[in-house]
Amino acid sequence: MTPTFPDISISTERLVLRAYEEADIPALAEMMNDELIIAWTGVPQPYSQDDARAFVTGTAPAERESGRGIVLAVTEFLTQRLVGTVHLHNTDWRIRGSEVGYLTAAWARGEGYASESVQAVCHWLFTDQRFERLELRTAADNTASQQVAQKIGCVSEGVLRNAGIVRSQTEDGRWAEIRTDLLVWSVLPEDLDEGPGQASGDGGYDAHADFSAYADWR
Repeated sequence: MTPTFPDISISTERLVLRAYEEADIPALAEMMNDELIIAWTGVPQPYSQDDARAFVTGTAPAERESGRGIVLAVTEFLTQRLVGTVHLHNTDWRIRGSEVGYLTAAWARGEGYASESVQAVCHWLFTDQRFERLELRTAADNTASQQVAQKIGCVSEGVLRNAGIVRSQTEDGRWAEIRTDLLVWSVLPEDLDEGPGQASGDGGYDAHADFSAYADWR
């Protein structure tokens, strides 16, 4: 049987990370049409509500069910508004390693939400799931994403030359694909600060009130 991540919800002081729901479709479509997300990701453009529905009802759950990873919607704890996405993918269960991607809605940038949510996933992955390595890749010019990597304790490992594709907007408003170098980062359990958490005795995640995760939350 293929290993899979549990269906979980992770809470921080300000955020709740959980599986996407159909109620998120309008906010997801709006978020994915932001110019920075279009530029740094390969999402369809324009991103329609049909695209969002296919992602929420098909692509995202399939990622967990297949064992490849897990997709988590990031929401504000107080307002439940959609803040962004954290996505574990390319998971290798033999070496206990995975790769993380993340994005933040335009309205929520500058609040530290990306680093808070990714760090929470890191602690859950290393503590509860006993993983040993998390990798992420950032486009060479995507300094905001690189700052997130640095904030969560990632170590820069090198450059994959000409290994990625991003998009640049032309004078007539169209989006053209261009190649880019990718910076490779990694974080190991010992790279994280000791502070936010340890596994609880029942297999859940006890984070001293800073982070918490609950399996089979729905």
